[in-house]
Amino acid sequence: MAFTEKRGPKPIAMNPNLPGEHLYTTQTHPYFRAPHLYIALPTRYILNRGGDGNGAASERNATDILFMSTRAGSDHFDRPFTEAFIRPGLDPKRWDNRANYVALNVHPTGPAEMSIYHRSGDRYVLRTDGFVSAYAGSKTGRLLTKPFRFSGDTLELNASTSAAGQIQVEIQDSEGKAFPGFEFENSIPLFGDGIALKASWKNEVSLSSLKGKTVQLKFSLLECDLYSYRFKE
Repeated sequence: MAFTEKRGPKPIAMNPNLPGEHLYTTQTHPYFRAPHLYIALPTRYILNRGGDGNGAASERNATDILFMSTRAGSDHFDRPFTEAFIRPGLDPKRWDNRANYVALNVHPTGPAEMSIYHRSGDRYVLRTDGFVSAYAGSKTGRLLTKPFRFSGDTLELNASTSAAGQIQVEIQDSEGKAFPGFEFENSIPLFGDGIALKASWKNEVSLSSLKGKTVQLKFSLLECDLYSYRFKE
């Protein structure tokens, strides 16, 4: 009996390292809230730094944790922030040889929180989707998304404002023209802090009228962090 060996696609080196940078154990995994996105929390190894300065050279190093992301089928990691995501911190032991590694996966550990577990047993707690945010201070900021299509009839925002802050949403076509009823002047200002704040417009216009159309969202932010958004039935 003969067997034919089947092989998958040839592996592709994604090369996330910056020049001279040493990255290990990327811990790449699907994000539980959006499985098409992959989160990576690699350890960065810094030579000749850390420890008490004694012992073999191989024992004198420091480590910290970085943040990267990618998508299924991608040939690269996205690294919009190249600085440390988790620093060694105040504990001197965290500056010892190979002290900073995290466990695989970011885990949901509460209605509005997720956790990253460190090899020490410590737990780092983040707001759900709280890796990064679009932020505006006391001066209004604007954010425009790329064009896309959606399904669903509700737009949920994961956002946090101050008592004086707010967020509004305008829905535009791919040319940047607002759809009737979805202009900024009709957007009801949202304020508060929530994982699923519901965007709404005057006259209770329905998002279902825009299903299948190419849209882009334009956000107006004041003293606000916007962590994520999603359309939902």
